[in-house]
Amino acid sequence: MTEDMPTLTFNEIARHQSMMSTTKVVSKLSPWFNKVSLGEEFVIPISHGEGRFVANEEVLKELKENGQIATQYVDLDGNATYDIAYNPNGSSLAIEGITSKDGRILGKMGHSERSYTGVIKNIPGNPDQKIFESGVEYYR
Repeated sequence: MTEDMPTLTFNEIARHQSMMSTTKVVSKLSPWFNKVSLGEEFVIPISHGEGRFVANEEVLKELKENGQIATQYVDLDGNATYDIAYNPNGSSLAIEGITSKDGRILGKMGHSERSYTGVIKNIPGNPDQKIFESGVEYYR
């Protein structure tokens, strides 16, 4: 490990965040997103104190060029943002999820596993990213 490697670190506000956040699928190069559309938005739970993705400019450029930035935190207009109301940890480029170069490995901050039938019923927006269904289907 070196100091210029991408990492997860403390949220910019230096405390735990627990809320619903809107994320947008910005790359479908990963099989984890086979069952959703590019640009589709999802409202998912987040809960972490160390969820801020940081990387140097070179790494961020490479992730972007390779299509490895899978999901981003977005505002009410669907724009990636640094606004803490929508990007609760202050992640670089509003990154919520990234993938390996081949797309098979997905790393994300939102807790998609907490969005299932009967939970968050009173929260508007689509919580089902279908990542588990997509992953199972792909790896079968």
